[in-house]
Amino acid sequence: MDRSELVELLSPEGLRLLDSLPAYESSADVVRLVADLRKAGHSPGLVAAVLTQSKLRAKAQGKFGEFAARMLFTEAGLEQATRLRVAALHAGRFAGAGLHKVADLGCGIGGDAMAMSAMDLAVTAVDTDEITATVASFNLAPFSQAHVEQANAETFDLTGFDGAWFDPARRTAGHGNTSRLTRPEDYSPSLDYVFGLANTLPLGVKLGPGHDRDAIPVDAEAQWVSVDGQLVEMALWFGVLARENIRRSALVLTAGGVAELNAAADTEDVDVAPLGQYVYEPDGAVIRARLIGDLARSVDAGMLSEGIAYFTSDTLADSPFATAFRVIDELPFDEKKLKQALKARGIGTLEIKKRGVDVDPATLRTRLRLTGTASGTLIMTRVGGKRTALLVERVARPAASTVSEK
Repeated sequence: MDRSELVELLSPEGLRLLDSLPAYESSADVVRLVADLRKAGHSPGLVAAVLTQSKLRAKAQGKFGEFAARMLFTEAGLEQATRLRVAALHAGRFAGAGLHKVADLGCGIGGDAMAMSAMDLAVTAVDTDEITATVASFNLAPFSQAHVEQANAETFDLTGFDGAWFDPARRTAGHGNTSRLTRPEDYSPSLDYVFGLANTLPLGVKLGPGHDRDAIPVDAEAQWVSVDGQLVEMALWFGVLARENIRRSALVLTAGGVAELNAAADTEDVDVAPLGQYVYEPDGAVIRARLIGDLARSVDAGMLSEGIAYFTSDTLADSPFATAFRVIDELPFDEKKLKQALKARGIGTLEIKKRGVDVDPATLRTRLRLTGTASGTLIMTRVGGKRTALLVERVARPAASTVSEK
């Protein structure tokens, strides 16, 4: 989206046209819709702008739910935007700490600022990019507590603010086909500025879940967050926003609720144990937070092999922090023998999971040439240091199971 397209989109005609479009379903309907809109006399630029927004609104429903139908987006902004459910937890930190006036520096399209405003925080959302700041202004218009400014996050005057929230740009500049920045020193604002500010102002910062753990300041609480099994972020909290005696946290959000595992530091893994009837795969947030040992101890399990994030037990335990698999058979790691074993069981659809072994699941699946009608799950890993293939089945969690933060 360029400036001229945004101007057309924000015109009364543009907004009416956007809201009148049918829900976006597939690109197959776009050609006909473009022809109809052009026939109705709408300019090519406006038609392109509203159709792009219609597509982005459909894509954004996973992050913003019903709010997406009344928001504007850029492709890059949506890509980096915080899910509204997670943003509400961010906002809750500030509210729970008694902070009221918050600066959202690097606000993007305004997702976190929306959640802060909904909790009656007075938020000033700041973004250096003109188009992004304008989009944020539109999205925050219904919230009287929110104010948007186009400014540089590192030079913005923070006098009078109780705290700050940072979501540094981790993609190249632009609104469309951007790429992920791999070097933290290229983020905007820089982490040096953010961490320096943490010495004088309570703040939180959202980073990628794979951020270098060695670069985490010792005085920060680091919290990894997963949503429905997808690891989405690592947030660092400083000052009164960081909880006492907690430096590592795994926060797991599912349809059943919210669960948290935390500790004062990384925890030691449990000892290796013989293969039991069940294998557990910890949630990605638990793995990144290095709380596997505490989780394994909580279900009385042992590690499947040293340094590999699977643990095993003869007892089935229901945990929001791990997926349980029932072990059906231990198969040869040899590809030819593995193919024969799977063929004998009539398995044609195979999910392949792997850790600690040099295997490309997609390539292996192709080479196995399975044609049966049954389905299965294969875990390729090490058991007691030995390369092993485990045929397993997922254990469904109880339908009525719900979890809560602890």
